[in-house]
Amino acid sequence: MASVKFNYADKKLSISNKTNLKSFILSIFKKENTILSELNYIFCSDEYLLQINKDHLSHDFYTDIITFSLGEKGEPVIGEIYISLDRIKDNAISQNTKLLNETLRVIFHGCLHLCGYMDKKEKDIKLMREKEDYYINQYLNLQLLFHLKHPTIVKIKPNYL
Repeated sequence: MASVKFNYADKKLSISNKTNLKSFILSIFKKENTILSELNYIFCSDEYLLQINKDHLSHDFYTDIITFSLGEKGEPVIGEIYISLDRIKDNAISQNTKLLNETLRVIFHGCLHLCGYMDKKEKDIKLMREKEDYYINQYLNLQLLFHLKHPTIVKIKPNYL
């Protein structure tokens, strides 16, 4: 059975309706005809993700997300998605969008990478953005359709262990 887990490194993402979001993430893989085995999201700070970027990709710059496919080609997907909550917050401000929407965009972006979508060429970036927007709208519309008493709320806090 496929699983989606949210883990926290040095920052905590408080998001309501996590169960609904995890179910929706599973549905993305089904819609994209990709078999998922296991998906772990690790939410962290800029500095934490920068170190991963340096260590594993030899990149010395901040990024909002790094996606690792850990399974064998042709087998069900096993993935780890590292997301910088600092970048999400800054991107939401700079792009004048809601924190929830930017958080969903990055979460779904990682899924789409694991489903085979790329974002290096202009045409691929355009398709990736269209897919992100589609799934964000689908998720938010489902929230409205089911008249959830408590809409999805996102808060980012330091994770003091």
